[in-house]
Amino acid sequence: MLRHLIKTMRLRQWTKNAFVFAALIFDGQLFIAEPFIRTLEGTVLFCLLSSCVYILNDIKDVKQDRLHPVKKNRPIASGKLPIPTASAALGILLVIIFPLAYLLDPVFCALLAGYFVMNMAYSFWLKHIPMLDVMIIAAGFVLRVAAGVSLITVERFSPWLYVVTTLLALYIGFGKRRAELSLMNIGANSTRKVLDGYTIPFLDQLITIVSSTTVIAYSLYTFLAPKVAENHYMMLTIPFVMYGIFRYLYLIQVKNEGGAPEELVLTDRPLQMSILLCGVMVLLVLYVFAR
Repeated sequence: MLRHLIKTMRLRQWTKNAFVFAALIFDGQLFIAEPFIRTLEGTVLFCLLSSCVYILNDIKDVKQDRLHPVKKNRPIASGKLPIPTASAALGILLVIIFPLAYLLDPVFCALLAGYFVMNMAYSFWLKHIPMLDVMIIAAGFVLRVAAGVSLITVERFSPWLYVVTTLLALYIGFGKRRAELSLMNIGANSTRKVLDGYTIPFLDQLITIVSSTTVIAYSLYTFLAPKVAENHYMMLTIPFVMYGIFRYLYLIQVKNEGGAPEELVLTDRPLQMSILLCGVMVLLVLYVFAR
């Protein structure tokens, strides 16, 4: 039973919560103990709360998931994890998370609560509205970044990163919808109603718009952000960002993958290399060249 509960919590998707570290990294405080520990604690709480959202979604969508070729194997949809057990685990986690979040920082707790309320609205209503469904997902990533900002005293964190985060999340979200639509083909409307509002050509247009503006926004960040623009070395990271965006586009349009973006991050070597090299270059620029 515990194994099925852990599977429902989707630990592999905790990679998304790395965005909580954005403020710490881009503000140049990664190697300072106190803000690092606070950010790590906040990330753990965000991971647990995101698992609560996954449990809630699986309980809410159990009937639709049983019709899906892949989701039907999830523990709740398959009956391996009873709904009462999942509901009890959800309640226990929430009772633990929010008091600890408040003790860590009241603003962080408020952002966490906002994230959970927004996702409840998403699960019960907003997920069925085309485009708004992906925008809510993007808002969740922005809240992760904002949560990281609330945990430290920022000195040079640029608002441009909120813009880049929003656009990147929209890009991934629309790519995920395209992959789902491609997977389900004609039967898509039987498992996810929102797919009725999309077509592959329409999604391709949205992906083109968002991917190009993501590159532009990140490029603007590299030479407009405070304390980053002084030596312009951050512009050296642009090729890695561009390759990562192009690689994901290749995977969703040529390979028909992308239904689970977190799986691509964990399995696709070229994408992993672009992320790794970009991360190394960011660290060099912010922590070596800037000194």
